[in-house]
Amino acid sequence: MRTVPPPAPERPWLVADIGGTNARFGLVEAPGARPAHVLGRNCADYPGLAAAAEDYLRQVDGGVRPGAACVAIAGPVTGDRIRLTNARWDCSAYGTRDRLGLAHLDVLNDFAALALALPRLGADDVLHLGGPAPGADGPMAVLGPGTGLGVAGLLPTPVGWTPISGEGGHVDVPAADDRESDIVRLLQGEQGTVSAECLLSGPGLTRLYGALARLRGVPGGGPAAADICAAQDDPLCAETLEVFCGLLGGFAGNVALTMGATGGVFLGGGILPRMRGTLLRSGFRRRFEEKHRMIDYVKDIATSLIVAPTPALLGAAARLEQRLEQE
Repeated sequence: MRTVPPPAPERPWLVADIGGTNARFGLVEAPGARPAHVLGRNCADYPGLAAAAEDYLRQVDGGVRPGAACVAIAGPVTGDRIRLTNARWDCSAYGTRDRLGLAHLDVLNDFAALALALPRLGADDVLHLGGPAPGADGPMAVLGPGTGLGVAGLLPTPVGWTPISGEGGHVDVPAADDRESDIVRLLQGEQGTVSAECLLSGPGLTRLYGALARLRGVPGGGPAAADICAAQDDPLCAETLEVFCGLLGGFAGNVALTMGATGGVFLGGGILPRMRGTLLRSGFRRRFEEKHRMIDYVKDIATSLIVAPTPALLGAAARLEQRLEQE
């Protein structure tokens, strides 16, 4: 591992959050500072991470050259490869580091970065969805639908917070009633295996709408996720969101139990902030708590929606600060 130079205006840290659709970049210009000059890019417009980062750097501060970088990616992190689960980027971390002239490059899962951001979120960065106030010292979990469905945990250790990432979005759908079971059976007949991500994501909202439409005998394809969220006066869109929030609550409760997230469960991703009112009115919290003999356990776990615009960039900065402190 190369030495991580401290950030400065003339040699900042580059932080990035690379999703299946969008890439967001920012610069950290001092220790403890929040990312500045945040801009987004469409992943499909670039062949890989280095090209997107170079385009971003050309447009900020006259092409400033960062000394270190941390990149959060929507996919598993293994060895030298940077691969996105829901996009076509597949490139070398070492090659990207050298092309950008970095002293150090860290790559981590995007929800691991989101987990690292949790202790840095302020009162204005979250919306309380139920339960007590989030704990300050217990394990935490974060999950959220976007292009896919991400999940991560955050554990307190003697040397600081440690993120635990995995591919929890690919577990089975937590169907709990006849309607949800009918949806899963219909989709299984059409496409085989149905994961939680298959329904709890942006494409999943469209897929969920289409399944409900077919079960109701309504013709036509499913609208985009944003259109479903915007058309809540439409009965089928309203039912789609109702089922979505219920499944999300059941899934979040499963994550809370699996990770022992007594410090709170946080919801992230790009979809939920657009439907915060729907989420508050929905059966999300009820389904979160419906865990049979574990009801009292999960009732004592807070659920919160992250409304900060680019929280994963905070987590990427936190990772670089951890590296700096370890040297």
